Amino acid sequence: MIDPITALAGIQSAISLVKKAAKVANDLGSLAPMLGKLFDAKSVATKSMLEAKRSKNKSNMGTALQIEMALEQARAFEEELKMLFMQTGKIDVWNKIKAREAEMNLADAKEISALKAQEKKAKEKEEEMTEIVLAIGVLFFVAFFAFVGVSELIDFCEKTRRCG
Repeated sequence: MIDPITALAGIQSAISLVKKAAKVANDLGSLAPMLGKLFDAKSVATKSMLEAKRSKNKSNMGTALQIEMALEQARAFEEELKMLFMQTGKIDVWNKIKAREAEMNLADAKEISALKAQEKKAKEKEEEMTEIVLAIGVLFFVAFFAFVGVSELIDFCEKTRRCG
C-alpha cells in the first residue's frame, strides 16, 4: 500500500497538471487521460488513508484531517471541472459521466459484498471442517481407550478367573 502522504501529494500534482493542461487544451476530450489519472489518484489516496487508519499507527484526528482535506480538495476540483463542462456546453456529457460513475460504484459495491459473502462462507466451511476433524479425533481417542480398557478387563479376567 502506498504511503498516505505520497498519495495526497499525487492528488495535488494531478490537480495542478490537469489545471495547466486545461489552459492549453483544445477540447475537453484531450483532457480525458489526465482526468482519469486524477481520479485514480483520488481513489488511491482515499484507500491508502483508510488503510493507514486501520493500521492504528496514527492519531484519529490527524488521519481524519488528512482524509477530509484531500477529499475536499478533490471535491473542489470536481466542481471546477463541472463548471468547465458547463462553460463549453457539454453539461450533458458531465451528467453521463456522473451517471456512469454511479453505476460503476454500485457494481463495485455489489462485487465487494459478494466477495465478503464468499470469504464468510469459506471461513464457515473451514471452521466446520475443523470441528469435524476435532470430533473425529475425540471419537478416536475415546474408542482407543475403550478398546484398551476392554482388552485389559479381558486380560484381568483370564488371569484371575474371577469374571463371570
